[in-house]
Amino acid sequence: MEIKKVVIIGSGTMGSGIAAHLCNANIPVTLLDLKTEISEKARDRIHKSKPPLLLDKTKINNIKVGNISDNFSEVEEADWVVEAVVERIDVKHDIYKKIFNVRKKGAIVSSNTSSIPIKVLSQHLSEEEKKDFCITHFFNPVRYMGLLEIVKNENNDLDKINSLKKFCEIELGKGAIICNDTPGFLGNRIGVFAMQVAMTEAFKMKLSVEEADAIFGRPMGIPKTGVFGLYDLIGIDLMADVLKSFIKELPEKDPFQLVAKEIPLVKKLIETGYTGRKGKGGFYRVNKTDGKKIMEALNLQTGEYSSSKKINIKTEKVDLKSLINRNDKYGKYAWSVISKIIKYASSLVPGITKEFNDIDEAMRLGFNWSKGPFEMLEEIGVNNFFSKIDEYKNNNFLENLAQSKNEEFYGERQKYTKIETLGKAKKTAMSVDGNNSAKIYRFNDYNIVEFTTKANALDYDSMDALKKATDKPLIIINESMQFSAGVNLTYTMEFADKRDFKSIEKFIKYFQETCKHLKYSKYPVISAPSGLTLGGGFEVMVQSNFVASHTNIVVGLVETIVGLIPAGGGCKEMLARWLDTDEAKKDPNFAPLKVFDIIGYGKTATSPVEAEPMKYLMPEDKKIMNRNSLFEVSKKILEDNRDFIAPEELKFNLPGKSVLEDMNKILDNLYNEAIILDHGVIVAKELANVLSGGDTTIDKTLSEDDLFKLELDAFMKLIETKETQDRIKHTLATGKPLVN
Repeated sequence: MEIKKVVIIGSGTMGSGIAAHLCNANIPVTLLDLKTEISEKARDRIHKSKPPLLLDKTKINNIKVGNISDNFSEVEEADWVVEAVVERIDVKHDIYKKIFNVRKKGAIVSSNTSSIPIKVLSQHLSEEEKKDFCITHFFNPVRYMGLLEIVKNENNDLDKINSLKKFCEIELGKGAIICNDTPGFLGNRIGVFAMQVAMTEAFKMKLSVEEADAIFGRPMGIPKTGVFGLYDLIGIDLMADVLKSFIKELPEKDPFQLVAKEIPLVKKLIETGYTGRKGKGGFYRVNKTDGKKIMEALNLQTGEYSSSKKINIKTEKVDLKSLINRNDKYGKYAWSVISKIIKYASSLVPGITKEFNDIDEAMRLGFNWSKGPFEMLEEIGVNNFFSKIDEYKNNNFLENLAQSKNEEFYGERQKYTKIETLGKAKKTAMSVDGNNSAKIYRFNDYNIVEFTTKANALDYDSMDALKKATDKPLIIINESMQFSAGVNLTYTMEFADKRDFKSIEKFIKYFQETCKHLKYSKYPVISAPSGLTLGGGFEVMVQSNFVASHTNIVVGLVETIVGLIPAGGGCKEMLARWLDTDEAKKDPNFAPLKVFDIIGYGKTATSPVEAEPMKYLMPEDKKIMNRNSLFEVSKKILEDNRDFIAPEELKFNLPGKSVLEDMNKILDNLYNEAIILDHGVIVAKELANVLSGGDTTIDKTLSEDDLFKLELDAFMKLIETKETQDRIKHTLATGKPLVN
């Protein structure tokens, strides 16, 4: 069936998030609540949300609002009605009675509950009504979290469930996984268990909260918040309620019962108002000492706070084999947590889903893990795992695997979707090479480069991999959260601290050379960005021949924030795009001033809709809702460009001193109003020199290499200053800009 109109009942966080995302997909949606004023406030929250829930804020009025007394007739015309009200079963039952009394024949009705079983929700429905009723559990924030669990039971019309899945996958861009009606469904059952194991083992092994978070984080391919940081983010009291729900719903012998037991210290935190970030603090808190804000961490043994310590475990790469084989408390903790997660997840197959890799995808899409439990097992190695594991009696999955010892047990990834995903493709590569910063997957007709550093920050090795992979058509794409957050500033500062500026210059020259090589390669180069595509990441993307962008992209040139200017061709490419406008053809100062404004302020766009007016993306670039489709679309671009001919090199005619005077006037005003300070002026003047063309006039033609040289000279002048180095160090230490 076609879904042309949707009604959401309940305008809280989840209801408004679902409504916003339907708006993103251009699906007419009505948001109802007890009073119209409540729905209107929800619409206002959507409009003001940060990060933004809407791809295009101008479309906010496409969300109709109303109340369930006066506007319930909207339900009669809906093809899909989503209930997102408070988690009270009596309230939900009342709503379902009203919906089914008026809904049109065959319309789908679903609940966004995260915990109540479908058998309980549907207990008052007729057999016919049960066919069209399911759970659609979106994850928050709806726009950004890829997972959608569609929970079914034996009563459902499977054709309708599959039709809904297809709609959510194609139109809403979700990783829609169908799972059975079991407590916590799929993602939360494993995700919450993993959190509890990480917490209880930390208590048991007497680790500090910082130590536990340092392991149960990036080294395991899990977001950097760790377990205690995530507890604070979610809310310690909310997590306690979630655990009570699991304790109530799960059998007494389920291993979850052991890790869900109440911890006295956690109970005390809740009772004293330490419920996490929303309260007075939690496992971490910010305290003021001598007028300065200090991050403090809770001692799990004493319950006292002290200054939080940074734990250096001397690795940032996901290398589970090395991690679990460390002969220290960190290795023992990692193995204890990982082995228990694998044991629990495997014990649930086929109970919650017959496809074990659906569990991995749920953890990737719903919890931002880079590897799910079974991928962890695959990386550790079957024989290695069973040489270390203790008891796994009555776990059919592990018992069978122990007998077969099949190291190739995993097979195909992402079975839940028919899309030809990157994850599936990587498994079929003819060969894999590369280096510490990027992998090259080689196929008959094309290559893939996937960056592998923290936040996919770029260094010499990243460029080396890109260059080596252009012997065939190339797709630059990855599965991590970010396309690339830019050049590796830590890498750059290691040279700066040694006053080794020649090595920095060598790297920037190689970066420029590589980007130019990508642009004018014999074969087409495609970038498929998602997430952060900033600074150097943008420069790689913009100098690719084609772009297939995910709608959840944060794109821009932000170098001025750390006291630098784009030096990998970012200034050059932005100038070229703005010079190719009608306004620039009439006014030679137009393009340099426009780019000066965009780069000078470090402006970013949070969607393709925002990116196009700044020319970070172009109308011809592909924009895709479903991230899984990026690879498929990229391959189609290659097929459509078999007769590819590299573009001709750009030429520039820039006004030089005449536009520089205008730029200096702008800087004088900003400085006088204290919007920028002394070093901000120096950075902006270097940017102005590049964008004006330096010592040039409008009748003099500059080459791309001339622009590269201007970028490099400006970058080197700035990186040698103490003020820029201070900015970089401050940003690396705090994640916040320094204004100096």
